[in-house]
Amino acid sequence: MGLQQFEQRLERLVEGAFAKAFRGELQPIELGRRLTREMDLHRAVSARGLIVPNSFEVVLSREDYERFGGFVDVLSQELMEAAKEHGRSEDYVFLGPIEVKIGWNDELAKSTFAITGEVLEGEETPTAWIVLPDGQRIGIMDEAVTIGRLPECGIQLSDPNVSRRHAQLRRQGEAVYVVDLGSTNGTKVNGVVARQQRLADGDVVTIGVTSLRFETG
Repeated sequence: MGLQQFEQRLERLVEGAFAKAFRGELQPIELGRRLTREMDLHRAVSARGLIVPNSFEVVLSREDYERFGGFVDVLSQELMEAAKEHGRSEDYVFLGPIEVKIGWNDELAKSTFAITGEVLEGEETPTAWIVLPDGQRIGIMDEAVTIGRLPECGIQLSDPNVSRRHAQLRRQGEAVYVVDLGSTNGTKVNGVVARQQRLADGDVVTIGVTSLRFETG
C-alpha cells in the first residue's frame, strides 16, 4: 500500500518540473522497493515487536544524482513516507524517527545504487509501561504494541486462551488505550470486558487468563 501511494504521488510530481529526471533508466519506485526490502530483510524480533531499520542511506551514481537535481529532497521525503506506510502495514516497530539521506558515489555506474539501513534509537523515553507477570516492563511509544500468541507480536503470550492477535496497546497523545482485536475470549480491564478503553495507572488488563499491569510516570 505504501509503495502504491509513493508511486502515485511521484506520478503527480513528475508531470511538472521534474519530468526530465525520469527519462533515464533509474526510476524512483525502484528505490522505494529496495528500501522496503531492506526493512524486511533486517527485521528483528524483540519484546516490543518486529524492530526494523529507521535510518537509511541511499547512494546513487553521480549522473543519476545530478539528473534528479532539485528533486532529491522531495524524493527523500517520499521515501520516508513509503517506509512509514510499509512499517504500518507490516506492524513493524521503529525505535526512532525515520530518516533517508541521499548522496552519490563516483564508483557507481549509471542506474545502479545502494541502500543501507540501520536501527537508530531516538532520544524519546517511554512514559507508560505494561508489566508482564514475570516483572518485565515494556515501554509503550507511538507505535501500537500487539498482544497475542504469534511470535511477531510485541507481547507474545503462551496462554492457550489468548488469540493469535488478541489486543493492541495504542497511544493517542499522552493517553494509552487497550483495543480488543476481535479476540475469542475478550479483553478485560479491572475485571470488566472492554472493547476499547483508556488505561489509568495501576489498571490490570486481562488477556485470556494472563494479567498485565499498566503503569505510568
